Amino acid sequence: MEAIIEKLDLKKEDPNYYSARKTPELRDLDSYYYLSLSGRCDPQSDQFLEAIDKLYAVAYAIKFISKAEDMDFVVPKMEGFWWIDGGLAEQHKFAQTPPDEWNWKIVIRMPDFIEGDHYYRAIQKVKAKNSELLQDDEVKFELINEGLSVQGLHIGSFYEEEPTIEGIMNFIQENGLQVNGYHHEIYLSDPRKTPEEKLKTILRYAVKKVKNE
Repeated sequence: MEAIIEKLDLKKEDPNYYSARKTPELRDLDSYYYLSLSGRCDPQSDQFLEAIDKLYAVAYAIKFISKAEDMDFVVPKMEGFWWIDGGLAEQHKFAQTPPDEWNWKIVIRMPDFIEGDHYYRAIQKVKAKNSELLQDDEVKFELINEGLSVQGLHIGSFYEEEPTIEGIMNFIQENGLQVNGYHHEIYLSDPRKTPEEKLKTILRYAVKKVKNE
């Protein structure tokens, strides 16, 4: 009888990372490895949609390589880091910036047992299947450490996040903190299957304590 491989689901295993309340709250996060791909364009553009396809192609290639080694996992939801030109204090002002001027890094978190070798083998596997899909070093395997962060759960359209962001910024200021990273979104819902008004997204900002002068 074939052994049943237990499938790791990070969303269930790490609620500190994948859960949030509507009211802003402080979280302390570890370092994690991610697949990542960066660019600058409107998220409604073909360039952005193609970037998503590339990222998931590598993620699923890693999954199947790992599964063959008896270490299967559910591919986590995509996330995005977003920023506009300017200092960290300006990073919440997306509404005043045209979408085609948004910088982004889309990421998919990887389990702890995924290593660089899995990544390199997956890249070669994807290129062998479609030599035109990936450019060299386009999708990266990188360690990101946000550490101390303030977050809140946003329900609704991605283009109506301002009230949630404002609440997070007020919480940061009231608690003697300051923004220390880019606007981070964890997409808990599939926008292809979920009505816009019911989309659930964790909004997160890395922070640091303000030094007393």
